[in-house]
Amino acid sequence: MKQLIECVPNFSEGRNMNIIKQITNEIESVEGVSLLDVDPGKATNRTVVTFVGEPEPVLEAAFLAMKKAKELIDMSKHTGEHPRFGATDVCPLIPIANISMEEVAKLAHKLAKRVGTELDYPVYLYENAATKKERKNLAFVRMGEYEGLKERIKTEKPDYGKSEFRPKTGATAISARDFLIAVNFNLNTTSARRANSVAFDVREAGRVLREGNPITGKIKTDENGEPLRQQGTCKGTKGIGWYIEEYGIAQVSMNITDVRATPLHTAFEETRKSADSRGMRVTGTEIVGLVPLEMMTSAGRYFLEQQQRSTGVSEAELIKIAIKSMGLDDLKPFYPQEKIIEYKIADTSNTPLLQKNLTEFAEETASESPAPGGGSISAYVGSLGAALGTMVANLSSHKRGWDKRWKEFSELAEEGQNYKNQLLALVDEDTNAFNAIMDAFGMPKENEAEIEARTQAIADATKNAIEVPLKVMEICASTFEWLEKLAKTGNPNSASDTGVGALCLRAALRGAYLNVKINIASYNDEVFVENVLTKAKEYYTIAKEGEKKVLKIVEKAIEEM
Repeated sequence: MKQLIECVPNFSEGRNMNIIKQITNEIESVEGVSLLDVDPGKATNRTVVTFVGEPEPVLEAAFLAMKKAKELIDMSKHTGEHPRFGATDVCPLIPIANISMEEVAKLAHKLAKRVGTELDYPVYLYENAATKKERKNLAFVRMGEYEGLKERIKTEKPDYGKSEFRPKTGATAISARDFLIAVNFNLNTTSARRANSVAFDVREAGRVLREGNPITGKIKTDENGEPLRQQGTCKGTKGIGWYIEEYGIAQVSMNITDVRATPLHTAFEETRKSADSRGMRVTGTEIVGLVPLEMMTSAGRYFLEQQQRSTGVSEAELIKIAIKSMGLDDLKPFYPQEKIIEYKIADTSNTPLLQKNLTEFAEETASESPAPGGGSISAYVGSLGAALGTMVANLSSHKRGWDKRWKEFSELAEEGQNYKNQLLALVDEDTNAFNAIMDAFGMPKENEAEIEARTQAIADATKNAIEVPLKVMEICASTFEWLEKLAKTGNPNSASDTGVGALCLRAALRGAYLNVKINIASYNDEVFVENVLTKAKEYYTIAKEGEKKVLKIVEKAIEEM
């Protein structure tokens, strides 16, 4: 499988768009690399660039971008709010797919060696590529920033490149690290000092302890002379406060380096609590670069739970709740398709049917093309049945007078969303399976080797074309116990919707069963065929009995209304 890595270089230029464009043009010139995001900041005078691809093209793009940055950026004239020490300040590599952190660390060393040799850059390695324990922390590597680099480089020698100060380019730090969220929390103050107070409350390193006056008092130390610290509330985070003239507000600027320890919504809430305690308010949130989808959906669920509302809503709704709850659109619009990494790198070429609207889907089905056919339609009908049941769960969760039961129905709605999403994914998968059979039959058969390859390809494609509708049957069969719960305990005013959901799901299962049987007819593995038919008959029986139970409850509920 294809290996993917992400590269997020930070360049010390955020005001001159001509320079930024020349740098990003170098990245886009490399075949196989996708430029995902360019996020310049005027006050920080810094641009965060994000691109992905296979390892070698990414390394080439990073090198070319750093080469152009060296040519265009003069650090001796640079000013900005963000800590920095070089024209290309940092250049982290992040594993995305089918590649280990150890492999990415080796790639970081490979890039660093080339940059140090060919560009004459002093290069320091940090995080998982670090050669020394203390250098794992970027703050240590960048200590003293550009202004202190001339003296520091004499004793803190770079990993690659010469230990000589380069006034124009400074130095650079290259790493292999996990995904990091760069986020700024907007405050209703112009005081950088008060923003710093909040940052010290929440960042993992916290603040140093002092004797007497907490600001000017003597720093307390341990037996080794190291400063004693009061830890912050958010593990795996780094933060500072600053004033952003561009926006006219102060911010708490945070890097979340461990999103498992501190999800985005947790960082927001802890910052909000600290600001509240100091007479300030968090007015919004600014994401620098990209954010993982899971951080947005988990935030959406968290804020819905705070409202005691069902979390069994669509992915799009969860994201909308996250945006509004954290004020992600406070300073500028937040477009999920542009800011969520999974959406930026998504390949929709394998899901053409799901990209269509209802009319287009119906017209495509009615066309002379043999696909989408009964298998895809069965999966889609099943997804509609699951969607109806999910609707009933959500309506029940929000029903007046049932407030104490919101969690019960929220869990049922989440279960329904899972069924719906699985079945939607199988809509295109069934058509893709059919197309694979057609492709296999179209393979050449001019000699024995070609005939053998063609025969095997047909067998493999046929097996898959059996397994996909069997999976539809399995999912549909598993929904009936869930539907029965909804029929018994859900909003009685929605009883007919539960019933229609059951009818859709059994129809979907029966349709998938027909596809299993027609494809099995041309498959020669008797053991496999017998096993599939046994499972299919079991699913059919479950659906038949399940539909009967649900409809009996539904009919009774309607009669009693």
